[in-house]
Amino acid sequence: MPFHIIRQDITKIDTDAIVNAANTSLLAGGGVCGAIFKAAGERSLYSACKKLAPINTGQAVATSGFKLPAKYIIHTAGPIYSASKAKKCRQQLKDCYLNSLKLADSMGLTSIAFPLISSGIYGYPKAEALEVAQEAINDFLQNSDSDMEVLLAVFDQKSFEISTNLLDQVESYIDQNYVDQSEKEDIRYRSFTGMMSPSFVESAAKSDVFFDDLNSLPLDHLLDDLEIPFNEYLLKLIDSKGKTDSDVYKKANIDRKLFSKIRSNPDYTPRKRTILALAFALELTLEETQELLERAGYALSHAKKFDVIIEFFIQSSRFNIFEVNDVLFKYGLPGLGS
Repeated sequence: MPFHIIRQDITKIDTDAIVNAANTSLLAGGGVCGAIFKAAGERSLYSACKKLAPINTGQAVATSGFKLPAKYIIHTAGPIYSASKAKKCRQQLKDCYLNSLKLADSMGLTSIAFPLISSGIYGYPKAEALEVAQEAINDFLQNSDSDMEVLLAVFDQKSFEISTNLLDQVESYIDQNYVDQSEKEDIRYRSFTGMMSPSFVESAAKSDVFFDDLNSLPLDHLLDDLEIPFNEYLLKLIDSKGKTDSDVYKKANIDRKLFSKIRSNPDYTPRKRTILALAFALELTLEETQELLERAGYALSHAKKFDVIIEFFIQSSRFNIFEVNDVLFKYGLPGLGS
């Protein structure tokens, strides 16, 4: 079920299907389309496409993947962007994604990879093309029972653009809150030297009774005082927020099997990125997020750029997991989810 952005040549992705940003004639074109024809075998793919052409803008059809790692190619014709017809173009572009996903689902496929359709020679503004792609993919995943894995393949950093305003806000927050490693070491050194001061040593020496009392406590007593396990705490949070399991794992961008594992196994500790995805799905405050992380032995730190970015989104009450993953991808950091 999860959706992720990856930096990869789409012709080399080993999924059940890849999507070709085609023209309505289904002929070999430039850009992604030309690369797919070349990698699949132009003659074979041309013969298969000839039987299906022409198609309408937004329509999707499927052929074999031929020489590609992917089993199938789903061809969809994206719109040529026109500012004067922006609303129509947006709907046509959304149809490209939705119709491709519906076709893949009807074929029983479990994984699919898209390029950023129409964002090349068809002139669709890249930031808006990304927004439409994510809106369509999210609509499909939220409103279906499919466990399909959806990838958006970006060939290079130049072809990936997000809102300049959002990036500026994130940069500003990082500048104000991020503590780099050298600053961190300096703080640690100053803390250590402060602990070694005569006044600290003297006060510690007077606390022998406290340490003796703590050491005399039986281990069983300490273990009896443990907090409830992570999965039990998570389930109580879900109930308190009035959410269903399905609401949470879909919005958290994690698959049903992983959520089931978290739910049923009190000894299983998810990764930090998975826990943060759950926090976003539940729209937790920063304090609630820290509490959830602590249950699994994690924390947010201003010494990690990843953590500072996460904190920015939580503090701003921006809980769209695709949006935060866009920013993390832009910084070369791993996204939230499974």
